[in-house]
Amino acid sequence: MLLTSKPQGDPVSAPQPPVTPARPDHREDPPQAPEGTDGTTTRAKGRPRSAAADLAILDATREALAELGWGGLTMGHVATRAKVAKTTLYRRWPSKNELVVDAVASLFDELVMPDLGSLRADIEAVVTQFADLLARPETQAALLALFAEGTRDRQLRRRIREAIVDPQKRLVRQGRAAAQARGELAPDADEATAGEEIDIIFDTIAGTVEHRVLVSGEPITADWTRRFTSLLLGPFPSLLAG
Repeated sequence: MLLTSKPQGDPVSAPQPPVTPARPDHREDPPQAPEGTDGTTTRAKGRPRSAAADLAILDATREALAELGWGGLTMGHVATRAKVAKTTLYRRWPSKNELVVDAVASLFDELVMPDLGSLRADIEAVVTQFADLLARPETQAALLALFAEGTRDRQLRRRIREAIVDPQKRLVRQGRAAAQARGELAPDADEATAGEEIDIIFDTIAGTVEHRVLVSGEPITADWTRRFTSLLLGPFPSLLAG
């Protein structure tokens, strides 16, 4: 929009009585946030996002999910439990799907692939970590509710894969790279084949442990972990001794 200046030399008009400015109409829509070059709304500048509020919201979400289930959980309930305003919650997570997936995904951030000097020891350690995480009641309740809802919602299922499943494949990549650096495994033939093998290894480990803990309800003992690792490394006899 162009702004034009008042023409010079206009005749001087008679003094006018002062005009009282009209009160703003608060019923009007609030001004919209500025848009970026791609048409998306940009976040207005303000106070930095609070990590403490994020943690409180994610904790409250998992607690509510375990207590109320997917159907009973609402954004309002989470905001109340976390002691934050609804506006704070919606600024961070616009939808229930995004909120619950991120709340569950944050549980897996504690998993790390150690470097214990052998592939066998590394696998046993990460399997034990994963089993301990799955054994916690809040993890079981959250995962079972999320996976059950994911069977009915394709978009949710895709977000589960992108936010929870795929990021954990880093553990396989890290363990594989460490074993290759130690000379236990041969270098990757090519990137595509390596990616497929990483997917298979991850599915084998995660699927087996999840089924045993969440479906069969059986414990993951040290003896079970050793036998499972031996089966996994069966094609590599030199690695079985660890």
